[in-house]
Amino acid sequence: MDTREQLIEQLHTLRDYVRWGMTQFQRTGIFYGHGTDNAFDEALALILHTLHLEHEYANVLLDARLTKSECEQVLTALETRFQKRLPMPYITGEANFADYPFYVDKRVLIPRSPIAELIETGFEPWLAGRYPQRILDLCTGSGCIGIACALYLDETSVTLSDISADALIVAERNIERHAVETRVRVVQSDLFTALRDERFDLIVSNPPYVDAPDFTDLPAEYRHEPRLALAAGDDGLDLVRIMLREAAQYLNDDGVLIAEVGNSWIALEAAYPLVPFTWLEFERGGHGVFLLTREQLIEHAAEF
Repeated sequence: MDTREQLIEQLHTLRDYVRWGMTQFQRTGIFYGHGTDNAFDEALALILHTLHLEHEYANVLLDARLTKSECEQVLTALETRFQKRLPMPYITGEANFADYPFYVDKRVLIPRSPIAELIETGFEPWLAGRYPQRILDLCTGSGCIGIACALYLDETSVTLSDISADALIVAERNIERHAVETRVRVVQSDLFTALRDERFDLIVSNPPYVDAPDFTDLPAEYRHEPRLALAAGDDGLDLVRIMLREAAQYLNDDGVLIAEVGNSWIALEAAYPLVPFTWLEFERGGHGVFLLTREQLIEHAAEF
């Protein structure tokens, strides 16, 4: 392979580096899934971020020449991606969720939940016109779900809860970034243990739900993410079982629980065949998100 000095002599434009990056991504077989799904978009997005350029200007700037310093920065970013198999958001320190940017690092899962679509529509029609005054984002990680709720529902009070103190440091940074300090708070809690006597109109959660076989087969990129935010026992339901047993105690009378279980939805239905899970559909893709009302949780409490 050419040395770094040789590459800088041979590659001059943004287009050159996009093409070179694509070749390295294809050659090394990196895995996509943290914001893009192909080599071109991944290379372009990474380079544009490194150069502090907006995506809307990409077409007119593709043939712009880079300075030597910029070439070195771009090479470092691209090499980090394919040599270390580090997901792009951990390189850039940023991920988009529900059309808002969020700071991320290795302390938190990279935002990618289809729940973003629900937030953008105010959870309609699933709340049947009821405006949620209080929302709990359980297992919040970076805080993206709860903070996005606050940004789209400007009169809502949101609690971000996570067992990880490190994750809550990231969540607090995102609270400050989006200036929602007056309506969003963080609570360190092992699920509901630190939330006694509190009630919410909506509990929304993207908890750990990866089962043991799937965790073993995860691509290298996903292994940079916190195990605590991914693995959930043999069938992926360790935390969800507790949520189903206890969530009704923390919901108001007409409250709703929405949770993502991904591929573990099959195991969930097999474990609770009589529970009427409503499986939500998404225009932009995604699956394994269920809805249960407080009434349904109480009705089927014996099964949990």
